[in-house]
Amino acid sequence: MTARAALLWGWAVSGAVAQVKLPPAESVTLGNGMRLIMAPRKEIPMVTFRVLVRGGGESDPVDKPGLSDLSGELLQRGTARADAASFAQQLDSLGASLAIATNAQATTVRLEFLAKDTSPALGLLADAVGSPAFTEAEVKKALTEAIDAVKASKDEPREAIQSYSAALMFGPKHPYGRPVDERSLGKISRDDIVGFHQRYYVGRNIIAVAAGDFEPAAMRKQVEAAFGKIPAGEAYQWLESPPPPKHDKARLLLVDKPDSTQTYFSIMMPGIRRGHPDRAGLWLVNTLFGERFTSMLNDALRVNSGLTYGARSAMQLDRLTGAITISSFTKNETTVQALDMALAVLRRLREKGIDPAMLASSKKYVKGTFPIQNLETDGQVAAILGDLELFGLNRGEIDDLFSRLDAVTVEKANALIKAYYTDANLQFCLIGKAAAIQKEVAKYAPAMKVISITGEGFAVPEF
Repeated sequence: MTARAALLWGWAVSGAVAQVKLPPAESVTLGNGMRLIMAPRKEIPMVTFRVLVRGGGESDPVDKPGLSDLSGELLQRGTARADAASFAQQLDSLGASLAIATNAQATTVRLEFLAKDTSPALGLLADAVGSPAFTEAEVKKALTEAIDAVKASKDEPREAIQSYSAALMFGPKHPYGRPVDERSLGKISRDDIVGFHQRYYVGRNIIAVAAGDFEPAAMRKQVEAAFGKIPAGEAYQWLESPPPPKHDKARLLLVDKPDSTQTYFSIMMPGIRRGHPDRAGLWLVNTLFGERFTSMLNDALRVNSGLTYGARSAMQLDRLTGAITISSFTKNETTVQALDMALAVLRRLREKGIDPAMLASSKKYVKGTFPIQNLETDGQVAAILGDLELFGLNRGEIDDLFSRLDAVTVEKANALIKAYYTDANLQFCLIGKAAAIQKEVAKYAPAMKVISITGEGFAVPEF
């Protein structure tokens, strides 16, 4: 971390331990129920403004996954006062940068602009969020582009396997098990989009975060002026948490891609949710297992054997319980060798655990990378503050982070390994040439299904 960043984000050094701190922030609720969080910073004459709309993919109708994502995408394609081209020109004239993304629990609209342009920039953003045009032409165009992108993803197994894996792991009754595909998108109409916007893009369902060069009192007035006309509405009520994904047997889904020279694979097991009390300890364990370049998985499958260009373990941290996923890819002829090796590394972790030196290495790595990746820029700080509000977490999530990491003992870490890194009832998803690998990979699960990647969507057959 740079000396400037260390000073800026308030590291307090005591002996050999450095504790990172969030910058000061002020929170207020506006007249229409919109939550505004402000973190002033004077060093750079820029502002990052994030609008988070609660709901995200979780709020999609069961038969129309992708509605929240598509509604968010269309915010930048014309408003009540400007068509798509004019809106883009006005953003360009300010040198502003707009980005929109939807995840499992929110749609985020991020705008970065010069501090001197705060008033016009917020006006444009409020128009996009509060008064999108949703013209028939733009809706049709966005739908066509989205459908084409989904179909094209099947030519990129690295992308497609994420959708197939989610459908396999969670199933169609769970919001995380209904990936967006051409069938669900084909059911979405302009009326669906307009209705979704009217229901969710309301004051009580919006979190706004400003970070950068401004005075809080002035920022509040400007936000109220720009966003005050958005109706209060009702906050989205989170779904009652469905049971975490559990399976009574190992299953293997093989997605046949006859022209593939490589096999892409995911090995999944149940994980935790974003606010779970075990999150700090599991972060340290997963860093060692497969999250950093010098991890157990990457050392085995890439560095030592050369079977792949990379192997990792990802820990899903969303509002609902997610998955821990081992993923990699390899040549057709080394598919079984790579899978065997990944499972051997998992068994070694489970049976032997980690030692004090390994835990110390993980703590040092996480502490060294976290501030740079999360607290160095206005955008990162705004993202953290929005995340805390969205998930109902407090400043202690950051201010006490290093203390929580330090409190993880070897005994605790190894207990977490036994609790979460299981080798029972694993869920396997493979994309590759079935004719070359089907017989050999059948040994990994008593239940196996083979489907063609050319079929519509990412639906998984019943096992």
